[in-house]
Amino acid sequence: MSDTTSIAAVIVAAGRGLRAGGGLPKQWRMLGGRTVAAHAIAAFREHPRIGLVALVLNPGDMDMAPGWEAHPDVIVVPGGATRSESVRAGLDGLAGRGIDKVLIHDVARPLVGADVIGRVIDALATSAGAAPALPVVDALWVGTEAGYVGGTRDRQALWRAQTPQGFSYDAIRSAHLAAAPGAADDVAVARAAGLDVRIVEGDERNLKITGPGDFARAEALLEDRMDIRIGNGFDVHAFGPGGHVTLCGVTIPHARGLVGHSDADVGMHAVTDAIFGALADGDIGRHFPPTDPRWKGAASKVFLLHAGRRARERGFEVSNVDLTLICERPKIGPHAERMIAELAAILGIAGDRVSVKATTSERLGFAGREEGIAAMATVALVKA
Repeated sequence: MSDTTSIAAVIVAAGRGLRAGGGLPKQWRMLGGRTVAAHAIAAFREHPRIGLVALVLNPGDMDMAPGWEAHPDVIVVPGGATRSESVRAGLDGLAGRGIDKVLIHDVARPLVGADVIGRVIDALATSAGAAPALPVVDALWVGTEAGYVGGTRDRQALWRAQTPQGFSYDAIRSAHLAAAPGAADDVAVARAAGLDVRIVEGDERNLKITGPGDFARAEALLEDRMDIRIGNGFDVHAFGPGGHVTLCGVTIPHARGLVGHSDADVGMHAVTDAIFGALADGDIGRHFPPTDPRWKGAASKVFLLHAGRRARERGFEVSNVDLTLICERPKIGPHAERMIAELAAILGIAGDRVSVKATTSERLGFAGREEGIAAMATVALVKA
């Protein structure tokens, strides 16, 4: 089983916390244009190493389940009266699905980053448990009942715990089944069962929303972390023997084919290079050298999927794609919608974020002489 399909996340969203205000449980309040829960769920669904998300909802919120379950990588289970019961319900929901490792996350931390998730997963290669945390840097006081400073505490070796907390699936499920009530978190459950838990670097942005002021902080962090990258791609392939061309994954009958080491999909190559350009990550030739026989005749979908994964690993989403194909023939218009659908499906974005259009070169140059097809693409990446 691959790394991706054997790692799952349990997102605990069954609480009724109203301290954050707004008259709703905090997970259903809006933050930066979508709910707190949607932010947290997206962080794991979009991570390239997470194969399945178990969303634990309050029994009173199960009317929302169909919308989430429409995603093939999400299952929804009803939670319990306590957090521990809800975590157990999420772990039980993953039983029999081939899960090897599981990350347990509080929905109230909507800004968890892909790098934090990755560090937890990496640590699980050598440890039964791992969790992100930040060192305590402030002085610690002990207060008296009258409100005065009654003493201090040494802050050395003290950490502020965060989630996701990751574990071997079988080990943490067994630990929860045997746990006494009242554990502070899943690390406490794991340690009570004798599991070692490694500390990995947390992130100040991975804040927990508790009170009204936390929403303002989270909104500010969302604005501050906006990172937009623009990349351009250009590619050319000459005509040669054949009876069709492949453009953006769509096979189009034509008197000649396109010549290339792979399937010579000039459109998909341009989009792939645009993504690499936005990431400052070289070009398609660096990642898939034409001298490598593995890529002889390869479908260019492989290249574009790789570029999309590279973007997600760096914490970016593809915001939109604008592709122009330059040729006299074949006519692109009748096939443009299928091309849009194919590119959108590969990149995991909506079709209305992909533009495929065509132009001629007014019979000028190699394209005008029908010696080949050129393509140029622009891609925008936005920090997730």
